Amino acid sequence: MRGSLLALADALKQPRVRKAAVEVTDAAAQRIKELLETRHKPYLRFGVKRRGCSGLSYTINYADDRQKFDELVEEKGVRILIEPTAVMHLLGTRIDYHTDKLRSEFTFTNPQAKGTCGCGESFTT
Repeated sequence: MRGSLLALADALKQPRVRKAAVEVTDAAAQRIKELLETRHKPYLRFGVKRRGCSGLSYTINYADDRQKFDELVEEKGVRILIEPTAVMHLLGTRIDYHTDKLRSEFTFTNPQAKGTCGCGESFTT
């Protein structure tokens, strides 16, 4: 019994590794790096706004500094911020970047999304 309590105490002393709020693919990380270097900004801030057929849509803006409750994600050499009101909507989302003959865009694979509109621009949680 004493040995298991000591093991538990040791485990609690170790810093817990927290999984990032979002996952950034290699393609998205590369594009984010390009965007930040071009604009000389340290962060991209991801969020959601109430709009569109399904109620919410994604937002991406440049940011100079981290706000008090922003969630910082440092992954693959990029630093992105998640707005505090968006964390619950974006938790577990995979951010990717696709380019083809017609368009180049960030795409979001969001396990929190319960539905999307026909054009794919908005979602509901």
